[in-house]
Amino acid sequence: MNFPKATIEGYPRIGANRELKRALESYWAGRIDADTFRSTTHALRVDTYNHLRDLGLTEDYAIPADVAYYDQVLETALTVGLIPGGTDLDEEFALARGNDTRVPLEMTKWFDTNYHYLVPEVAAGQEITPAPERILRLVEEAREAGHVVRPALVGPVTLLALSKPVEFSLLDALTDAYAEILAALKGAGVEWVQLAEPALVADLSTTDEELAGYLEQAWSKLLAIDTAERPNLYLTTPYGATRKALSVLGALEPEALHVDLSPWTLDSDADYPKRVADTIGPKVQLVAGIIDGRNVWAANLRERTEVLEVLRAGGREVAVSTSTSLQHVPHTLNAEKNLPIDVANWLSFADEKIAEIQALVAGEEAAQEAFARSDRAVRTRTESDHIHNSAVADRVAHLPAGEVKRAPEFAERKRIQGEALGLPDLPTTTIGSFPQTTEIRKARADHKNGALTDAEYTEALKKEIKGVIELQEEIGLDVLVHGEPERNDMVQYFAELLDGFVATENGWVQSYGSRCTRPPIVFGDVSRPEPMTVEWAKYAQSLSDKPVKGMLTGPVTILAWSFKRDDVPLSVSADQIALALADEVSDLEAAGIKVIQIDEPALRELLPLRADERPAYLDWAVRAFRLVALEAQPETQIHTHLCYSEFGQIIDAVAGLDADVTSIEAARSKMELLEDIDETFHSEIGPGVWDIHSPRVPSTEEMVELIRAALANVPTDRLWVNPDCGLKTRGYAEVEPSLKNLVAARDEVAASL
Repeated sequence: MNFPKATIEGYPRIGANRELKRALESYWAGRIDADTFRSTTHALRVDTYNHLRDLGLTEDYAIPADVAYYDQVLETALTVGLIPGGTDLDEEFALARGNDTRVPLEMTKWFDTNYHYLVPEVAAGQEITPAPERILRLVEEAREAGHVVRPALVGPVTLLALSKPVEFSLLDALTDAYAEILAALKGAGVEWVQLAEPALVADLSTTDEELAGYLEQAWSKLLAIDTAERPNLYLTTPYGATRKALSVLGALEPEALHVDLSPWTLDSDADYPKRVADTIGPKVQLVAGIIDGRNVWAANLRERTEVLEVLRAGGREVAVSTSTSLQHVPHTLNAEKNLPIDVANWLSFADEKIAEIQALVAGEEAAQEAFARSDRAVRTRTESDHIHNSAVADRVAHLPAGEVKRAPEFAERKRIQGEALGLPDLPTTTIGSFPQTTEIRKARADHKNGALTDAEYTEALKKEIKGVIELQEEIGLDVLVHGEPERNDMVQYFAELLDGFVATENGWVQSYGSRCTRPPIVFGDVSRPEPMTVEWAKYAQSLSDKPVKGMLTGPVTILAWSFKRDDVPLSVSADQIALALADEVSDLEAAGIKVIQIDEPALRELLPLRADERPAYLDWAVRAFRLVALEAQPETQIHTHLCYSEFGQIIDAVAGLDADVTSIEAARSKMELLEDIDETFHSEIGPGVWDIHSPRVPSTEEMVELIRAALANVPTDRLWVNPDCGLKTRGYAEVEPSLKNLVAARDEVAASL
């Protein structure tokens, strides 16, 4: 059966109005039962299929059934039986979130995106028992609604490459499990199945050569099955260019092959389309991932057509798709009513990207209006006065060349700060945010809608800050935070106050599970019109004799968690944001703030997937962070925070940030990442002892054990005790007892030293 001419690799699962988020949270809170949850999510999936058909994806198998309640990796692992659990809903959510008796699976970033996946835990020789009913149910519900969808799973090589430990001794057994799933789907009348192998575009712990070998091992076995007994296989390679694996793919000849040909990918590998055309034979249906699935800029349809023509040489038929799943972008521009009109004309969200695919399939003659609209967007964006700021450009041009570094050296700063702050051994703190209560969310909404005056809103926030300070003092924390009640999001808050950004109203994307974010959009040169955090920090510090941290989001994280410009190098935007934040540091110091945290939880996230591209990125990322703190006084203790990071990969860069205190997410990995600490890492360090991504309250004993494990790698005078991450998404019913247990654990360990 022919592959559809126009398709996508995936579509946002959360729903245009975040229906999945609300269903998940209602089920977890006990407001709806399992049957209601299933019927609600069933209706959401059918509505999505109907919507995609209305957008023009009308061919059989054009719509992927990339369905997951929480995470696509967990969904695949349960379906193929790498993780036992079958179809039990509560068991699935216990794996994701933990419960009173179970610690949740570790969570980390999905390649170089802001989506998080759950890491399957595997063991050599384990049983693998597939549960095909999970995916058969999805096929049947779509068919009953009048849709012929394409089941989509993570492929076997990628699933094992992302598991922990990496155990490729399971590959043959896992491939057999996939074969069983494929046979069940064929028996249900399915003709196309999508298996994603993004591990082939990345340098993971397994080398490129080894992955190519595992690809041949697994896929030759699957493809050897007669197509009378299995569906046609659509192998996808999103997030970058294949290297060693490309020749193996050419030899394997899957029925259809997707390649990522987005501008992002071709920026670092311009010859990739030609290599693909030369390597992949005519038996394979090529699917060009030509429309960028992970950024929001409207496609230059003429430029995209030129790339397509490279693949079409010799009259070859090429299907058109997105470079990645569209789960990384918002649903539609139609939901945005307040974007500046010129910026809106330059953008393309998920639905608009499907229209771009249709235009490329039709060609310029049949889609003249779409091509004319694309031409206008390219021209007006190039000519716009809103993008370029000469004052910002001049300031960046006058930055010092080469290395920038704060003075004096860390050892001297540590002595000075020790005298200035007078903190105890194993000082305690939190990462920044406190729970965003219903009252605070209502006050923010009322202020936005005009129901609260500026003065009334300020008073509501001050009341919340006062309560947060009093609670921390009562619990006995050493370095306090103001709780960030004024912030809707740690990146969006700053983006709304910086020139060069725009924020959306409804541009939600899934981060993990029910967690959604609204990434702002960097459209031009960045500058700070006025102070952004000073008044809140100053007020909080006035309420306590203990130090209160000034809280900033770092330049790399602001960039990583935004939709980025594609017309300048990322390093340029990073330097511009860093200079704006450096001005904020100076103003915080002038206001009497002695501890300033510059969060960089996304430092690892922007790390290129290919090892040979990483040093250049880390150079400019570290430089941008150092620019923020460059002029800070030696008495000012600079903190940073990192999370979801494979710490060992970037340990030298983290040390190079030259922060005075580095807090890191460590509880789920049981302090494993501290094994990467060596003599080159000189800063004080706060490995998290409480996994805040789970609703459970950790016991004092658990945290004592983690603190002692940390002390095996970190000297007493350099160790801090803190949670893994901010507390915004937790409730006070969890936060208060957990923080009390944290302080009690510190006291117990300190007393034994």
